[in-house]
Amino acid sequence: MKYLIFIFSFFLVSSINAQTMKPNDPLAHTFSIVARDSKTGEMAVAVQSHWFSVGTGVSWGEAGVGVVATQSFTNKSFGIRGLELLKDGKTPQEALDILLSDDEGRDFRQVAILDKQGRVATHTGKSCIDFAGHANSENFSVQANMMLNEKVVPAMEKAWREHAEMPLAERMVAVLQAAQNAGGDIRGKQSAALLIFAPEATKEPWNDKLLDLRVDDSENPVKEIDRLLKVFRAYEHMNQGDLYVEKNEMKRAMDEYNAAMKMFPENLEMQYWTAITLANDKQIERGAEMLQEIYKKDENWRELTRRLPKVGLLNVSEKDLKELIK
Repeated sequence: MKYLIFIFSFFLVSSINAQTMKPNDPLAHTFSIVARDSKTGEMAVAVQSHWFSVGTGVSWGEAGVGVVATQSFTNKSFGIRGLELLKDGKTPQEALDILLSDDEGRDFRQVAILDKQGRVATHTGKSCIDFAGHANSENFSVQANMMLNEKVVPAMEKAWREHAEMPLAERMVAVLQAAQNAGGDIRGKQSAALLIFAPEATKEPWNDKLLDLRVDDSENPVKEIDRLLKVFRAYEHMNQGDLYVEKNEMKRAMDEYNAAMKMFPENLEMQYWTAITLANDKQIERGAEMLQEIYKKDENWRELTRRLPKVGLLNVSEKDLKELIK
């Protein structure tokens, strides 16, 4: 009986020690960057990992406040709490010190915090798996753990500095690609995310997150993020074209629509609304020609054309409508 009690006590103590020595938080061994565009003030966080849906745990941010990347044994609370500390007036370093002060898993954490002024603070715990490290300066911090080699972090820093002419989103993707090209995660690749926030909060918080792209499961997540970013840029042209249509500035609208179609010539959505805009601009023959090619690929677009006049999105005569849907 005493022997059984001893065995039970041994395993109980071992279990408690294991919990103390290593946190139970989800693994997100990975590489990431937090950064600020010195020209626009926009702030961003980008990440890639061999872990499902890495963007739901690592990347956090708020317009007019800052961004946070929390990884390795990910403590998700660091994202929310870190931003709250910044809003309370703490510097990134002060916020980071507070977060780590009572965290028993601090040695397994990797955290980077950047505020709207471009100040940064980064922590790589001594128990993060090699190769692990970070590099930072004003307006950026790059960090990685469980990398294939020690070249990843230097490659990320170099890419950030060498692509200063790029828009922030494209620059962030270039950093992720540089990390992957240098060796990346020793386990491979699975998911990625890219968030960008406005430099200041507005009264319309739903517009303050400027970009939110996630790839939860892919053979090449950075490549897929890059593709999605290009789609996003194309739809920016489409949205701008719509605004010009509302203002009846048809020449500018067509310029924007053409720019979008040039980026994605096979996208039927972009082709369709360009054709409808041509029709609304009394260019029925051109619009009809485009629509006929679209109908050949998907007959449902013809039915959609029939429905548009009812809601005022296609303003043509009965004769012209027949020409458009024939």
